[in-house]
Amino acid sequence: MAGISSARIAQIESRRDELQALMSRGDLPSDQFVQLSKDYAEIEPVAVAAGEVRRLRAELDVLRGLAEDDASDAEMREMAAEEFEEIKARLPQAERDLALRLLPRDAADERSAMLEIRAGTGGDEAALFAGDLFRMYQRYAEFRGWRVELISASAADLGGYKEVVASVTGAGVFARLKFESGVHRVQRVPVTESGGRIHTSAATVAVLPEAEDVDVQIDEAKELRIDVYRSSGPGGQSVNTTDSAVRITHLPTGLVVIQQDEKSQHKNKAKALKVLRTRLYEMERERLASERAGARKSMVGSGDRSERIRTYNFPQGRVTDHRINLTLHRLAEILEGPGLDELIGALIAEDEAERLAQLDG
Repeated sequence: MAGISSARIAQIESRRDELQALMSRGDLPSDQFVQLSKDYAEIEPVAVAAGEVRRLRAELDVLRGLAEDDASDAEMREMAAEEFEEIKARLPQAERDLALRLLPRDAADERSAMLEIRAGTGGDEAALFAGDLFRMYQRYAEFRGWRVELISASAADLGGYKEVVASVTGAGVFARLKFESGVHRVQRVPVTESGGRIHTSAATVAVLPEAEDVDVQIDEAKELRIDVYRSSGPGGQSVNTTDSAVRITHLPTGLVVIQQDEKSQHKNKAKALKVLRTRLYEMERERLASERAGARKSMVGSGDRSERIRTYNFPQGRVTDHRINLTLHRLAEILEGPGLDELIGALIAEDEAERLAQLDG
């Protein structure tokens, strides 16, 4: 890995100190202080990593001089040489940590996310598997300290979901879940199978960064057609007696969002707008990515929902992620939620390694 220059390290630390000094002034407008605070929060961990590299390099220079100083006694030179080798062994990891923090970041990484799971090929078994995946992500979210709010769900007759959409709220949700987008395949004996034969079914997962109001400007009067009607799904006593279901059509793009899970028309409209904003935000992100010259397709996948990314094999108790050729024989632990963290960590590490390699190239 190419070393990061001392000049670059000094620049990082200088910028951190500059922001710190500006924030200490008492006459800043609140909006300027908020922006400075965001900039400082972003550069502080980078500056800490840069400071560690600078400190280790400085120690190496001192120790090298001591080890090579003929005027020193032999014991002192030997101690300096031993410590020199210890510091030298630590420096590459510190430089790698700094390089990772300097990589271009996805602006959406720190956002909450919209999780969408749809049953694919396999009929009732695919719906049951979609339900298993949703429970896995719910438990993983609980493990990470995130909050899951159900947006809409279409339950299947034998259990599970034909489709389920949820909001996952917390710090860095999208950064950890974004590699889950794609086709998840399951191999097992369905509960409806009397002959004991193994079937293959699939479900599609999509993880989208949640949009904020400032990300997507919508002129409701000109760009939206909002229809209300009576809900057709199961629910409380007021379902089918009031016009609570909402269908929003975004006229410029043709996107349609239907929400009918709540008894309140107002709540259904709010949820539908949230989904619509998130999908419009993702469309814009995809457009910008496709326009970017030499857009990178990561080794861990493009996030295309049609791409098969993972297989859950029940007879063998294994989970295989096809993008990084990783197989773990801990299927039950992964489906319980916390075990998913190892898979996600491996995907993030692979993505970071590839980006670092491209940086060196």
